[in-house]
Amino acid sequence: MRPLLGLLAFLPCLAACSDEPPGADAPPAPDAGTDAGPASFRSALYPEDWTPSFTDAEGHFLHDFSYAGYHHAEAPPGAPAAAPTFDVVTHGADPTGQTDATLAVQAAIDEAAAQGGGIVTFPEGLYRIDDKLVVAASGVVLRGAGPAKSRLHFTRSAGMSYDAHLAFVGKAEPNLELPLAADAISRADVVEVENAEDLAPGDDVLLGFVITPAFIEEHGMTGTWTAFNDTWQPFFRRTVVAVDKAQTPHRITLDAPLRYPAKLRDGASLRRVTGLIRECGVESLGVSNAVSWAEAWAESQVHAIDLRRVVDCWIKDVASFPSPTAPAEGPGSGAHLASGGILLEEATRVTVDHVSLGLAQNRGGGGNGYLLEIRRSNEILVADSEGDGGRHNFIQNWGFGTTGCVFLRGKSRNGKSLTDMNDASGFTGLSEFHHSLATANLIDASTFDDGFSIVNRGDESTGAGHTGTENVLWNNRGKGALRSLQFGTGYVIGTEGLYVTTASPLPMAEGTMPVDWVEALDEGDTLDPPSLYEDQLRRRRARLR
Repeated sequence: MRPLLGLLAFLPCLAACSDEPPGADAPPAPDAGTDAGPASFRSALYPEDWTPSFTDAEGHFLHDFSYAGYHHAEAPPGAPAAAPTFDVVTHGADPTGQTDATLAVQAAIDEAAAQGGGIVTFPEGLYRIDDKLVVAASGVVLRGAGPAKSRLHFTRSAGMSYDAHLAFVGKAEPNLELPLAADAISRADVVEVENAEDLAPGDDVLLGFVITPAFIEEHGMTGTWTAFNDTWQPFFRRTVVAVDKAQTPHRITLDAPLRYPAKLRDGASLRRVTGLIRECGVESLGVSNAVSWAEAWAESQVHAIDLRRVVDCWIKDVASFPSPTAPAEGPGSGAHLASGGILLEEATRVTVDHVSLGLAQNRGGGGNGYLLEIRRSNEILVADSEGDGGRHNFIQNWGFGTTGCVFLRGKSRNGKSLTDMNDASGFTGLSEFHHSLATANLIDASTFDDGFSIVNRGDESTGAGHTGTENVLWNNRGKGALRSLQFGTGYVIGTEGLYVTTASPLPMAEGTMPVDWVEALDEGDTLDPPSLYEDQLRRRRARLR
């Protein structure tokens, strides 16, 4: 049996960030091409003439994941070249880290917001932030000179539970609800309503339904799924592309396909929302918020950066660093983060690129030690990023409605779960889908020296139950474990080195039959294409020309 815990030392991401989105029309990197050579293996579900409607005779298919990322990866993330700049030092921030820079940095943020957006710049230095920073307007970008040159040291600990030191916070205020006139079909981008007179292209909408007893029973989760029962939950966050009122019911075209059925039985409806913020970013900055060992364990779910209710935003070239307020020796020494790293919550079309986070202090239960976390979000692209020494380095967590997200060329190692602050050993913590049916996401060309897991977690975490369905694990590798026990059908296609589990007598397999689709175990080096996301993106761009 291969080891389940990688022992590689933490290496910060050193690759230079590109202004081109993954899959751009440029010469492919040697390990990211579309031709794996004469001895290549091709999945039966991804033939040369694949289209998003392809389905085999038994009903198996792969979703089109190419919509993930900033503006569906149709443009590189970044502020306009002519955007105004707001220097935090000019606003009074101390770049030596000797005095609190919170008020000065917040003043620069607020001035950028008041002028309709701009770039808040951090010249080289260490900036001590003793309180929270909040961005609540579109178009605000925080940019440093590089994660090793411009560093934000967050020091506040008390009262930070379930909060973030740097938060981009929009709203999602509903002002129109349209019941569907027919069941919405998976992989379709058109839905029907009786009257769409008040809807227009460009509107932000949520498509969801009530978590009814019938929906719960359909998934074998009666008595397990309880946290969201009888509430309307958004599964899909979309933008309206077109409204056809020439026939009844009216037809609404959305910007990305749906990834699961939405049924009239469950009160499926479309809700228009306003107040989302967009075109925001964090670039070329270092972050840390580790404190004393006792302080870290006194708070829960403290994140360094939170993007909440945002659309078309980005985080790139960001890395954690050893916190000056972490212990010099003993437990927590050299730590970067108190608990959490980056949280994307109710977010849409966000790119996280070349981000390296590690060495969390609080890796106990209750949602701690999650380095790159996604909650109830759609079309998120996490590319070429690393997590080291969290509880769960890459994770989907809490609630329904995480769909269409992609982890591309991620690297995860040294995941460790601790029972409490006195636990000196712990056990391997896997990256995973953690809660309530993460649907049609892609784990692509990534390396897990600890592991990745999609299973039935039963009553754990307030009744997580089935954590995933129709997710694809494509061409992954490493020294760790890969567990794919998904509701309905999941897909494991191409591995190298991983210890793979797709069936088990343990409770984590309950209700997950049939066994997930498996191809090319330990043949990942021959898999063509090496990256499913990048090949699908190339194909979609070709269709759009």
